[in-house]
Amino acid sequence: MPDNLLIPSVDLRIGSLEEYNRQQKKKAGSHHSKPKSRPCLTLSREYGCEGYPVAELLREMLMRKTGEEWVLIDKAVLEEVARRHHISEEILRSLGEKNRILNEILATFSPRWTSDQDYFRLLCRHVVSLAEQGNVIILELGGAIITRHIENAHHYRLYASQAFKVGAIARRLGIAVDEAEKIVEKQQRLRDHFTRDFLGQDVHDSSHYDLLFNNDRNSAEKIATTIASHVTFD
Repeated sequence: MPDNLLIPSVDLRIGSLEEYNRQQKKKAGSHHSKPKSRPCLTLSREYGCEGYPVAELLREMLMRKTGEEWVLIDKAVLEEVARRHHISEEILRSLGEKNRILNEILATFSPRWTSDQDYFRLLCRHVVSLAEQGNVIILELGGAIITRHIENAHHYRLYASQAFKVGAIARRLGIAVDEAEKIVEKQQRLRDHFTRDFLGQDVHDSSHYDLLFNNDRNSAEKIATTIASHVTFD
């Protein structure tokens, strides 16, 4: 499946992450005491829902609302971060090996990790570090589960009818409906497998989330606007 048709440019978001890191370092250098915690938002979705459009609109709204840089993180960005070592080192510098929250999170994960254990442990370290800094929108990655111990994290999920999801994928990829249906079903199984077998949780459990949105009845703009108004800033 051509993922590049579904996922916005990684380079643009990496540029945003580099600017975010620059501003975080500047803030740290201008405070004698620890700066106040900023919100972290996680956005989960059933495959085929408008996750990227919502996340990108939400980022723009929150940047206007706060006058600060916000960064959108997903798997593609973290994989590029791992390749660009200087960014990875900056993100992880604020997270010590003895971090209590990380230890609490990892302790609750499924013991069924095998050869992928180190990869997901590193992924979790990146996500937790960014979530603790705040001004971050985490798309997918089991974000609501990974960051559920963090006080400044807020969690949202998109769901939709099968017809909506299949139709969206068919339009975006320019393929037949029956082919799109197979993709939606396969990708959702893979996501459910990940959260069940690696994170030991059910991603469909509504108790993980602050708000749920029916994508059939709510546009990306309406969902983003609602989330932006739901988040409070001290």
